[in-house]
Amino acid sequence: MLDAFPVEQDGQRLIALRDPAGFTDQVVAFPIPLLDLISLFDGEHGVPEIQEILRARHGEAPSAEQIGTLIESLDEAGFLDSERFEARRRSIDDSFRLNPVRPAVHAGGAYAGEADALAAQIDGFFVHPEGPGAPKNPATGGSSATLRGLVAPHIDFHRGGPVYAWAYRTLLERSDADLFVVLGTCHAGMADPFAVTLKPYDTPLGAVPTDQEFCEALGRRYGADLLSCETAHRSEHSIEFQVVMLRHVLGARPVSIVPVLASYLHEAVWSRGDPERDPRVPRFIDALLATMAASRRKVCVIAGVDLAHVGPRFGDPEANTEESLAAVKTADLAMLEAVTAGDPTAFFASVVHDGDRRRICGLSPIYTFLRALPGATGRLLRYQQWPDPQGAVSFCAVTFP
Repeated sequence: MLDAFPVEQDGQRLIALRDPAGFTDQVVAFPIPLLDLISLFDGEHGVPEIQEILRARHGEAPSAEQIGTLIESLDEAGFLDSERFEARRRSIDDSFRLNPVRPAVHAGGAYAGEADALAAQIDGFFVHPEGPGAPKNPATGGSSATLRGLVAPHIDFHRGGPVYAWAYRTLLERSDADLFVVLGTCHAGMADPFAVTLKPYDTPLGAVPTDQEFCEALGRRYGADLLSCETAHRSEHSIEFQVVMLRHVLGARPVSIVPVLASYLHEAVWSRGDPERDPRVPRFIDALLATMAASRRKVCVIAGVDLAHVGPRFGDPEANTEESLAAVKTADLAMLEAVTAGDPTAFFASVVHDGDRRRICGLSPIYTFLRALPGATGRLLRYQQWPDPQGAVSFCAVTFP
């Protein structure tokens, strides 16, 4: 599955393609009229048939040589489903499986890649004018250590840093947990609704181990292979950013994680169906609840999510304006009332209501998070938008004591 989005270059409007699964790091851009041709690269049309279709539609068609050159360039870049791509995919996935750790893929890009620079970067989020202030009095147990879960962003640090700080300051001050179940969005999609990895998550500040005993108990209760889509963790950032924050905020405190990617609710939104129609969903949630209840560890649940994605970059016809983003904020805050109420049914209904018009990125992990904390209610600490006219994103910090 590729992401397609409009861009402007030298005054010309283009369509760009990128691969959210990370099998290629290239981005290709081409004139909008060429989209008609590329849409026919579906494995069902040969070059002569493509030419016939284009002549019928437009009165003319590129030569076979021109079409062949375009096919070769897209295939070489990793954008076509072909034998070459399959070899690329297999090599990348095999390399990930053989790696004893899940590498810090986005270090040096979405956040600072060196330990000292990263620590200074994160510390700056807390004392930023929009931040919560420097953390105080880390929780050590007792009545103050009551945090059951939190919702934090997964937007790049340079855009969402202070909101991360709002979430993780509360975690430091109100949680003595030593095991964090981290639920993240799988942006590339996957065949299964949930995917776990047993690999430690590496960061420039040191690796954070995965609790293999918990994951194995979870898998037994679930009754299916939670590692079958493990490679989805390879380049996904939604969990990586949470682990980086945990490692810095908690320092040398011994903790481990259960990293779970989720992707299953968008079809239910489009069909206005039952969010748990796939029997694997309630089975996993029941298994997670039972495994947390049976664990001897102090468990805290984290959802690494963003909210709305609006504007031409995400498929909307018009650029974002101050007025349109105010309407997005109103809808987001209404949706977050269901989240802070701890009501997964109302949360899902609020997204279904407008057909997910705002493209809520954290749909599956938020729903899973709410189901995993029955009876819990939250507090919205911070809501923010990155107000790009071409592609705005909203995100928040919510804590569940």
